Amino acid sequence: MRYIILISALVIGLSSCQTEKDTTFLVSKDAVGKLERISLARDIEIIYENDSIVKDSTVINTSNNSKKIKVFEKGGKHLLTLTPSSDSIPTIENIRIEDKRYVTEKGIGLLSTFKDIKDNYTIKKVITSMNNVVILLKDSDVYFTISKEELPSSLRYASSVNIEAVQIPDDAKIKYMMVAWE
Repeated sequence: MRYIILISALVIGLSSCQTEKDTTFLVSKDAVGKLERISLARDIEIIYENDSIVKDSTVINTSNNSKKIKVFEKGGKHLLTLTPSSDSIPTIENIRIEDKRYVTEKGIGLLSTFKDIKDNYTIKKVITSMNNVVILLKDSDVYFTISKEELPSSLRYASSVNIEAVQIPDDAKIKYMMVAWE
């Protein structure tokens, strides 16, 4: 009887020590899920060995001639779109989060709103483009894009107006979530 109690206590003790957090869909300072900042582009197929990798068959005609790499779950769900750097040994330079399960350490993801962003992060800068506003965060490689369709009509169609963070409605939805590693 003592052995059963001792074994039960040991099992409970060991299971309570294993408080390791699942990081499969966590966006942190140096990692996006399984992908780390130091990961090489050539190792993507090893990192995502249980998933499907699709590489662009055409080279984008830019100065870095990089090809996009799309990562899909085995079930077909699009997880990430990766852009390798143009270095002699390419790493991943830019990541577009495609799956809503990915969240930052503060719980912000594609299902969040602008209010969630500003309540959890310090906004460094808002960049206005023709159809979107890009939200850059202080001390973070993560940035968010919000469609101008989420803005008041007076700001939607003005192409030369710089939009400030205070002008973005709290309930504005995130269009894109990106990570830039340089």
